Amino acid sequence: MPDTESGIVHAVLDEWKAGIDAHDPARVAAVFTEDAVFQGLHPYTVGRGGVFAYYDGQPPGLTVDYRIDEIRRPADQVVLGYGRADFARPDGTVTRLMLGVVLVRGDGGWRIQQYQVSARPAPTR
Repeated sequence: MPDTESGIVHAVLDEWKAGIDAHDPARVAAVFTEDAVFQGLHPYTVGRGGVFAYYDGQPPGLTVDYRIDEIRRPADQVVLGYGRADFARPDGTVTRLMLGVVLVRGDGGWRIQQYQVSARPAPTR
């Protein structure tokens, strides 16, 4: 596993993306901690079971692309990532969201402990 902040965030989110793109909710849930706080576009959940259920309920063919704009490492075992995620549904509809994650390092390596998406703000002139 990479040890640079950017490498850590991208390695974890690349696995998250691969699980979503393959419609493999178990693979997606595996990149979260057992007590992860997960806020998708439904009411929040705590734990891998909620992550699994959320992605299991998504349509096969859903894909995601992401971009990380900001990364911080407030402690040796903690990395924050903030950016954008574009979820494309099989019918071509794209949902463009802001993405914030907190990753922590434990015995199993780096995992997402907190995940939140929100609507992108309207462009300003």
